[in-house]
Amino acid sequence: MKRVISAGLLGAVVLMAWTLIVNGVLRFQASIDMKQISAERQVYEVLKEHITDPGRYVCNPELTSDGRFPNEEPVFSVLYSGRGHESAGGLMFVGLAVFILAPMISAWMLSQMSERIKSSYARKLLFFVAIGLLFALFGDLMRFGIGSYPLKDVTAFAINHIVVWTLVGLVEAWRIQPQRSE
Repeated sequence: MKRVISAGLLGAVVLMAWTLIVNGVLRFQASIDMKQISAERQVYEVLKEHITDPGRYVCNPELTSDGRFPNEEPVFSVLYSGRGHESAGGLMFVGLAVFILAPMISAWMLSQMSERIKSSYARKLLFFVAIGLLFALFGDLMRFGIGSYPLKDVTAFAINHIVVWTLVGLVEAWRIQPQRSE
């Protein structure tokens, strides 16, 4: 159990360090999610007036005379969480909990694998690469589409998840060992 907890904590440190470097220093997430609008004040006032309930909204072009959406016209999406900047501090605690729990759970899951898997560093590492691939496929790549992220952004998110879970795997796979036979 000590190895699982220490592996999870090491994984959490790696996850936090990677996120700090990639998002805090290199501004990866901000470069995708926080692009500025030239007429931001006017757009903000219109959104504030018309969007009052939290949710994701889609703004389509006007239908053609035959009731179809016109080709080559943009579709916009607006995401409103219902929260303002005053919530940022409290939400950091939620993020911290996720950054600790996710590696803890993955370390525990690895500890429950067969001795054959735990006896090979490469197989253990592959387990974490698979976690990254699952996040990439069912999380990131599913956010591609009309009124959502462009392909280059979801690809960047997917690569980020695969890399970070591989890095978490490097330390957790090193820490989780097979049971010693008596």
